[in-house]
Parts: sequence; C-alpha cells; structure tokens
Amino acid sequence: MFLNSANSGLIQLTDQEFKELVNFVHTKYGINLIKKKVLIEGRLSQTLRQKGLTSFRQYIDLLEADRTGTEMTHFLNKITTNHSYFARENEHFEYLSDTVLPYMERTRHNYDLRIWSAGCSAGQEAYNMAMTIDQYFGLHKSRWDTTILATDISMDVLQRAKKAIYPASNLTNISALWKQKYFHSLGNGTYQVCDKIRKEVVFKPLNLMEPFHFVKPFDIIFCRNVMIYFDAPTTDQLIQKFYDVTAPGGYLFIGHSEVINKEATKYHYIRPAIYQRKE
Repeated sequence: MFLNSANSGLIQLTDQEFKELVNFVHTKYGINLIKKKVLIEGRLSQTLRQKGLTSFRQYIDLLEADRTGTEMTHFLNKITTNHSYFARENEHFEYLSDTVLPYMERTRHNYDLRIWSAGCSAGQEAYNMAMTIDQYFGLHKSRWDTTILATDISMDVLQRAKKAIYPASNLTNISALWKQKYFHSLGNGTYQVCDKIRKEVVFKPLNLMEPFHFVKPFDIIFCRNVMIYFDAPTTDQLIQKFYDVTAPGGYLFIGHSEVINKEATKYHYIRPAIYQRKE
C-alpha cells in the first residue's frame, strides 16, 4: 500500500496510474484531468479506503470493469464541481427574455420550442429557463410547447434535480416576487420549485462525448460551465456537435469563462458567451 503519512494518509497515485486514468476518462468522457493529480489523490483516497482498496491500480481496474456506470458516476461526482445556483450569469436569462424569446415568438409558427440544458447539474439552470419562459409568455404560455430537456452525466445530480429542493443560499439572486411565485418554502431553510415549473423540465442522463440521436434540432441550447473540463480539441468537437443539432436561427449559450474557437465554428458570434446559427 502506498501511503503518504505527510499528507494525512493519502493513497499515492503513481505516474503510470495517473496517465492511465487521465487517458481513460478523456477518451470516454472528454474530461481533461492532466493537471488534477493532487485533486484526485485528495478526493478519492477515502473512497479507495472505504472500498478496501490499497492502490489506484485496483481502483482503475474497478472503473474499467464496471458496466453499470455506478462507479464512474461516483468518480465524476468527486472530481467535478457541481456548484450552481439560480440566476447564475443572469444576463443570459435577460437576453433570453428580451431577445431570444421575442425572436422565437415571431419565427416559430408551430408554437413548439426545442430547448436543451446540457450539463444541467442539479437543475437550477433548467428551472430558471422555465421560469423565464413562463414569465415571458404569461397567459399565452398554454399555446406553446416549451418543454426543456435537461441532461447530465451524473445520476446523482439528476436525482437531486428531479426533487427540485434547494437551500435558501441558492435563491439569493431570485427576486422576492419570483420566490413567491415559483417556489414553496419547506420550512427548514430549503425551498422546492413549484409543480408547474417542474413539469416543464424532463431530466435524462447523457454523455456529451457520445453521438447525439435527437429527432429534431434545438432552438435554444444552454451548455454553461461544462466545457471548462475539456481540452481545446474536445471543445471544438463538442461545439460542432451542438451546431449540427441547432435549428437555423437557434442559439447556443456557454459560460463566460469558456471560449469558442471562432475559426473552427460556423456559429455566428452575438456577444460574449452567446452564439447563433444563422438562418
């Protein structure tokens, strides 16, 4: 057993094990862990001990042999940060309400909007989109199908998203009016999204590295603060996949800390972190 007593009993990750783990995760999920060796040791050592494992070699074998996806889900939950809250990068929701939805209202004559929250984490983004849409259409909302597809690779966060229960700290940026209109207080410092909004979102597991099999293209895609885990070639490939499933005139929103290679994409740049597929 490789234990580092100077580091609180961390199980050491050898260079060969690290290389193997990096290659495996990048190939299967597109996530770049090349600079995450210390993070992996720190966050996974306890997991290894709980499973009775004495080396990362044994853990890698366990990941590769797992056909249920349970072990990999646990691993991804440990190494990625699923920190989100309502009205994060709120200018996106303002642009959605002020520009995108009016454009869609003028051009989508079948009253059907195809919307995707890719890498939805615990659901705050998808529900925030649903609230924005409900607020925009108001009494005319019943004429429109605006069901939102929300996907993530982590089954753990998807289960939390379906419950739609959040601590008050997640609602700091939400107005008092919206808090009253779209949330129910559970009386223990937590709030649950109201049924009307919850019914607008469908949660499903999806690995963004796998081929997309959608029947129709999307009018609006949010994929924010997901590609920070990917290297440049993987990001370029994913952006092309998004473009291929974006309807003419459709929009892509990414995180403000993320960058699209303008030379490698057909998307038209609108403003920071917002792109459109031209008609």
